[in-house]
Amino acid sequence: MKFRKRVLKTSVVSLSAALILGSSLTVASAKTGADGNVKPYKETYGTSQITRHDMKEMIGQHGNERFTVPEFDASSIKNIESATKIDENGNEIKMDVWDTWPLQNADGTVAEYNGYHLVFGLAGDPKDASDTFIYLFYKKADDNSVGAWKNAGRVFDDEDKFKGDKTLAGQEEEWSGSATFTEDGKVRLFYTNRGGWNDAEGIFGKQSLTTAQVNVSEKGEGTLQVDGVEDHKTIYDGGDSKTYENMDKAFEDRNFANNHTLRDPHYIEDKGKKYLVFEANTGTEYGYSGEESLYNRAYYGKGGMKFFRDEFKQLQNGGKKETAELANGAIGIVEINDDYTLKKEMKPLIVSNTVTDEIERPNIFKKDGKFYLFTSTRGSKMTIDGIDDEDIYMLGYVSNSLTGPYKPMNKTGIVLHQDLDPNDLTWTYAHYVIPQKETDDFVVTSYMTNRGFFQDHKATFAPSFLLDIKGKKSSVVEDGILEQGQITYEEE
Repeated sequence: MKFRKRVLKTSVVSLSAALILGSSLTVASAKTGADGNVKPYKETYGTSQITRHDMKEMIGQHGNERFTVPEFDASSIKNIESATKIDENGNEIKMDVWDTWPLQNADGTVAEYNGYHLVFGLAGDPKDASDTFIYLFYKKADDNSVGAWKNAGRVFDDEDKFKGDKTLAGQEEEWSGSATFTEDGKVRLFYTNRGGWNDAEGIFGKQSLTTAQVNVSEKGEGTLQVDGVEDHKTIYDGGDSKTYENMDKAFEDRNFANNHTLRDPHYIEDKGKKYLVFEANTGTEYGYSGEESLYNRAYYGKGGMKFFRDEFKQLQNGGKKETAELANGAIGIVEINDDYTLKKEMKPLIVSNTVTDEIERPNIFKKDGKFYLFTSTRGSKMTIDGIDDEDIYMLGYVSNSLTGPYKPMNKTGIVLHQDLDPNDLTWTYAHYVIPQKETDDFVVTSYMTNRGFFQDHKATFAPSFLLDIKGKKSSVVEDGILEQGQITYEEE
């Protein structure tokens, strides 16, 4: 469940739009002047920005075939036949399957486990929105057909949450993450623990970055099973809220309109060290949120004072001012120890203050000496005029270093765009880029069809497709559509 952020109350923010728009103000070093009014300022906090200028420019790239998610033939789309479960009354339920992620090697390529490819995914009863848990799907590595995917069942038993720490005991749902194949041949899963109502703290829906070793074995020819989990524990839940907004800070005034995110942990290694990159919101020392953020020219990007004035005026007079004040999305990073416990917080890699609260499912890997960082986001969560509720994006950023700075790909950050009615069977989301071992083409996976929208059609693996990446430029490969759920590709 996702919440909308509250309005932060402040007594110092009273400078009118007329003051900014009607005079040639220079950037002030302080945020407030002698009169107590907020002045325009420019502060990046040492992070890379998803700026308002880039998002406005991105609108002009809509419709460009380089960035458009391919059209799919709805008549050819199949459900994942193995995505079934038996309910408490013994009835078979055909499940929706949405966010998925493969078991990957440390370099991001798909790992092979005893001749199989493994994919973890969120699945559940289409009629029960709270039925959101992680399942393990698998197939023979050399078979790319959607019908080849088998279901090993839920990764965690209901009782597993009571075998870990206190945070896990309050678990209600399991949300997205990543999985790595360790050097000693173990399957290590990272995911989001979503809690329920906490009477002691008076908060709901706490999100925590969580890990477990998943024990898998072959049960007869062609069948894998989950043999339980171990080392199941919480890694990170936001700390003291200075770097990333934690749950207590988000709901300190018990206003549950807040949209708090701390989820989607993605594992990456660099120079012998282990890290998790994840979706979050900026903490109190990295811009946070509130009306004051609208005066920070760093969030507006290129275009100079004229663009700042025009955009500021548009926000003041339009219907997205309050949402922009509250938007403080971030792609966060923490370093973890060899035993998968927290080592240290690190400053955000990318922030989206005033643009959006949600930059989801970060996916990062190193290729040809550069780090590529991708994130999914929805137009319905953005605050940019000209981007509407049906716009779906995957944004991409590139850096010479894991910690940045990150520069937008394709000038604005656009890598993929889709503009479809959510009731369209071929609507897709949660695009995920997978580097390949034997080719410079990249496979993009996603899910297709919204949960519970159709009687016979379930949310399912979308057809994968190829993406070409060269430095800061990318393009969808013409005629590069693959099988539903395909995660590897070999050039003919």
